[in-house]
Amino acid sequence: MAKVNSLCVHKKLRSKGLAPLMIKELTRRVKLQNIWQAAYTSSHILSRPVTTSRDWVRMLNPKKLIDVGLTRLRDRMTMSRTVKLYKLPDAPITPGFREMERRDVPAVTALLRNYLSQFAVATDFDDNDVKHWLLPRENIVYSYVVVSPETHDVTDFCSFCNSSITIPGNRKYTTLECAYACCNVATLTSLSQLVNDALIVSKQKGFDVFYASDVMQNESFLKELRFYPLCRQSHYYLYNYRLRNALKPSELGLIL
Repeated sequence: MAKVNSLCVHKKLRSKGLAPLMIKELTRRVKLQNIWQAAYTSSHILSRPVTTSRDWVRMLNPKKLIDVGLTRLRDRMTMSRTVKLYKLPDAPITPGFREMERRDVPAVTALLRNYLSQFAVATDFDDNDVKHWLLPRENIVYSYVVVSPETHDVTDFCSFCNSSITIPGNRKYTTLECAYACCNVATLTSLSQLVNDALIVSKQKGFDVFYASDVMQNESFLKELRFYPLCRQSHYYLYNYRLRNALKPSELGLIL
């Protein structure tokens, strides 16, 4: 399948029929590669979606987010109390937590395939996919594993990718560093603890905010780790492929 990640039209050129034209051309090029299905999301209802997910956000640098106007102090909250509320430990707390290495690819592939097999629609990873999409690359993707101190086996995996947002008209800050949760597989470690370690290392890497969608089993840690829901929703669609029934977000093993 083709996976459509982003379609953008300049604001001065919108409402001129460019998006349908771009979609038509993209479809033509994909079909030339003998690929006849695709997955994509939209913030608008286009037809009956496969499922609808909501994005959640966790502040890592609340002072900066408040200064640039992306959020505000809650009622009866001061800046110091807010900073304290979202404070994270200085280092990951899970024994054996470390950055993923090339030698971990087979083990991570096996973890992902076993975990994603439980979902109705999911990515089918092989070793080459894991090498291409999930091996750590600075400023692109960050992946971590948990290695058992006793058996030295890779037991858990988490990852997030990077996106920078330009902040116009702010004298103090020019960009906002955003981390987006990718795949999290917890077997011997609890999912909330694993993602909390991801929050810790993302904070260490200089990220300001951490986003996660409520697909897969993510809903189990969102409130516990002080994520809060955003208004925007993502409607998932499959092109040239139909499911008999719509899915719950927890039944989807795909992140776009």
